[in-house]
Amino acid sequence: MSSSSSAVEAAKRQADSVINTAKTTFSEAPQAMKTAAENPQKATTDLLHTPFMRAALPFLNGGLAGMTATAVIQPIDMVKVRLQLAGEGIKSGPKPTPTSVTRELIASGKVLDLYTGLSAGLLRQAVYTTARLGFFDTFMKTLTARSATAGNKAGFAERAGAGLAAGGLAAMVGNPADLALIRMQSDGLKPAAARANYSSVIDALLRISRNEGVAALWSGATPTVVRAMALNFGQLAFFSEAKSQLKETSLGPRTQTLAASAVAGFFASFFSLPFDFVKTRLQRQTRGADGRLPYSGMVDCFGKVAREEGLGRFYRGFGTYYVRIAPHAMVTLIVADYLGFVTK
Repeated sequence: MSSSSSAVEAAKRQADSVINTAKTTFSEAPQAMKTAAENPQKATTDLLHTPFMRAALPFLNGGLAGMTATAVIQPIDMVKVRLQLAGEGIKSGPKPTPTSVTRELIASGKVLDLYTGLSAGLLRQAVYTTARLGFFDTFMKTLTARSATAGNKAGFAERAGAGLAAGGLAAMVGNPADLALIRMQSDGLKPAAARANYSSVIDALLRISRNEGVAALWSGATPTVVRAMALNFGQLAFFSEAKSQLKETSLGPRTQTLAASAVAGFFASFFSLPFDFVKTRLQRQTRGADGRLPYSGMVDCFGKVAREEGLGRFYRGFGTYYVRIAPHAMVTLIVADYLGFVTK
């Protein structure tokens, strides 16, 4: 009985403590709201510096930056995909140009057709760029702290490692949205009767998983991951390195960011285009009448394209790809840099 009584007393004391805490919180709420109303900047600053927000901000800033860039660059991405899919399996023949593809798109529909797949592009950025920039920032903070403990500075090797890891992890998470984007952008190349006519990215994801299985959402995941690692290596590692080198110059902070992002855009394009090409081919493919796919995987696709279309095909549309990647990298990195500054 005594043990039972002591348990009851302990429970009462705990309940009283909770009630008193709640009373105190409620009594202080009006004052907290008044303080926030009188000084919203301080209230916002306090929120931004909570442990949760400090961990989440790199991911939130990365996602917002990527979505902003995609809204600007989407028409160029549409032209890039159509260029990569033109003349599949044919080594010779007419070579499309960015201008001819753009004219064809506009002539066959409307100017807004250049924004086909925008919902998928935004979802991809919300997932992929949120993850890759967030992971990169998180990894770099850890590596920088580790280097500082050892009495060193984080160098290019650390930046490259963080970029490769962040890109690979983010690509696996974002592959379904990336697949939906390719399917939506390539749908117009099919005969009218064979088109899926997806109404949105959600419609595309649901129909692909229902008709082909959930695993189909990760079609082309291998080249997607390798492409993302190559792109991140070129973009984030070279951006971080270029910015570090430019700090020693007389250029202003904004000019440094702009110059570093331009350098990053070039290297990102150069390293990632062959993998982007193969990724597009794999994600676009559908089973033929015999039930077989044109390519069994990344290596098979590389081999067939090299034999049937020539090695130069992997770099077809490099100019368009660079015009797509470089501004996207520049807008993403500049916006992320700015958001990082205003939320620090």
